[in-house]
Amino acid sequence: MSGIFSPGKLMLTSEYFAIDGALVLAVPTKLGQEFFFEEKDDTGSLIYWEAYHQNKLWLKAVIDYNNWQIVESNILSSAEFILKTLKNVQQLSQIKFKNNCTYHLKTNLQFPADYGLGSSSTLMNNLAEWAGIDPFHLNSISLGGSGYDIAVAREKTAIIFRSKPEISYETVVFDPPFKNELIFIHLNQKQDSREGINFYKSKPKSQILIDEFSDITKKVLLCNELEMFSELMLIHEQKISKFLEISTVKDRFFADCPVFVKSLGAWGGDFVMSTKFHGYEDYFWGKGFNAVFQWSDIINL
Repeated sequence: MSGIFSPGKLMLTSEYFAIDGALVLAVPTKLGQEFFFEEKDDTGSLIYWEAYHQNKLWLKAVIDYNNWQIVESNILSSAEFILKTLKNVQQLSQIKFKNNCTYHLKTNLQFPADYGLGSSSTLMNNLAEWAGIDPFHLNSISLGGSGYDIAVAREKTAIIFRSKPEISYETVVFDPPFKNELIFIHLNQKQDSREGINFYKSKPKSQILIDEFSDITKKVLLCNELEMFSELMLIHEQKISKFLEISTVKDRFFADCPVFVKSLGAWGGDFVMSTKFHGYEDYFWGKGFNAVFQWSDIINL
C-alpha cells in the first residue's frame, strides 16, 4: 500500500476570531494521521475502508460507490460520514471512483481522539492529496470551519492564516528563542468545538476587536522575549474572556499558577499552553493533569 501523512495542528492565536478573519498563527504537531491506499483494476465498484486509532482497528466499512450504499459496517453512523465524504471526493475528483475498480483504503490516527489535534482535518487533507482535489473545498462541503487546520496539514509547517474575505495563508518560520521554555498541557476535558463556535457566532463583534487579535498574532510572530510573549498571551486570554463572558482557563483551574496559561482551541478542553517554572510538573500533576509536554515532544518544527 502507498501512503500519505498529514500532521495535526495547534492554534496558538485567534481562536474563535479566526472565523471572522482574524490572523491566526498555527503550528504542526509531530503526530498526525496516516492514509494508505491500494487500487485493484477489476469491476467490483467497492470501497473497503478501515480506520485505526493508534494502530487499533475501530471502524470497518464496505461501500458500493456505484449507488453509494453501505454494504456492511461495524459502526453505521461513522460509516455514513465516510460515505458522505467519499461521495464528495468523487464529485470533486477527475480520477477517483470513476472506473469501477476496487479501493482498499486505510487510515491510522496517531494521537488520542480527544486531543483535538485535527482528526477530521488530517483526514480531509489526506483524501484531497490522494484524489488530486482542493482540500479546502472538500473540507468546506464535508465539515465546514475556517480551514486553518487544513492549511497546516497541507503545508506541514507553521502558518499565518486568514479566512476572510477569502482563505489566504503563508508559511512562516516560528522558532522563538524561548521555545524550550514553553509547555503544553492536555486538560482531558474534550470540548464540543461546534457548540463553542455557535455560541461565539451568536454574539455581535466589531472589526476593531477582530483586528486586535490580528495585531497580537503579528507581535507573537516577531516576539523574541519570553516576558513579552507571556504578556501577549495574558492580553489574548483577557480579551476573549471578556468577549465570551467566560472565565479564563487559568481562573478556573490554575488560579495560583505563577505564569500564564492560555487555551488553544475551544475553551474548556483540549490543550493549554504555559511556560516552565520551578516545580511545574509537580504543580500540574498535583491538579490531576499529568499529560504535560515540552515543545520538542509535540511541535514538529
